[in-house]
Amino acid sequence: MSALRITYLALTLIGTALPTYYFVGWLAVNGWSPAAMLAAWHANAATSGLVWDLTIAAVALTVFVIAEATVRRDWLSLAAIPATFLVGVSCGLPLYLFLRSRPLD
Repeated sequence: MSALRITYLALTLIGTALPTYYFVGWLAVNGWSPAAMLAAWHANAATSGLVWDLTIAAVALTVFVIAEATVRRDWLSLAAIPATFLVGVSCGLPLYLFLRSRPLD
């Protein structure tokens, strides 16, 4: 495996671990309420701006992944979509780049 692919894989793992650590920690203290987390995401203008920034990036990544998967017939790369929305762009983007950079048969 190339150094670039190893880098993408490492970023995928870090991009999964860090957000998950903070989300689980917050949920453990504040309760497992999606409504409470949504309220926290919009606690002020800075967090709302970040939420919208990441949401738009996630949608753009999703459109790109679907377009590329269709053209390349690389259906495994679609795994980046649930990774993006269940963990975050910090997981989905490097995962897609890792999958995209592998040789196809």
